[in-house]
Amino acid sequence: QVQLVESGGSLVQPGGSLRLSCAASGLTLDYYAIAWFRQAPGKEREGVSCTSSTDGSTYYADSVKGRFTISRDNAKNTEYLQMNSLKPEDTAVYYCATDGAEACRGYFAATEYDYWGQGTQVTVAS
Repeated sequence: QVQLVESGGSLVQPGGSLRLSCAASGLTLDYYAIAWFRQAPGKEREGVSCTSSTDGSTYYADSVKGRFTISRDNAKNTEYLQMNSLKPEDTAVYYCATDGAEACRGYFAATEYDYWGQGTQVTVAS
C-alpha cells in the first residue's frame, strides 16, 4: 500500500526557511516522479515542483523558482522540499503526491495524481 507522509510544516517569519519532508512507503522513490502541491484557504491546489526519477530533473512553478529546492535521500526513501526566502503568500497546506509514473508530465494537474499525503501546514507571518 502506497503511503506518503509529509512533515516539517510550521509557523515562520517572512524571509525565513523551512524544510518539508515527504516519506514514502509501499513504493521506492527512486523509481517514481514526486510532485509537491500547495493549497491556500479559498484557493485551488497549485503545483509547486515535480522531480522525475528518470534523470533526477526538477521543474518548479514560477512563483517558487530560485527559492525552493528539491532533494532526495534514497536510503531513507524521503524527498525534501527546502523553502528559502519565504513570503506570506507561501502560506498553505503542502502536499506531496505521485501518479505512479517515472517522469513528470511537464505540467501540474492535481486531478491526475493518485496518491497523496495528508499535508503539512506552512504559515509565513510576522
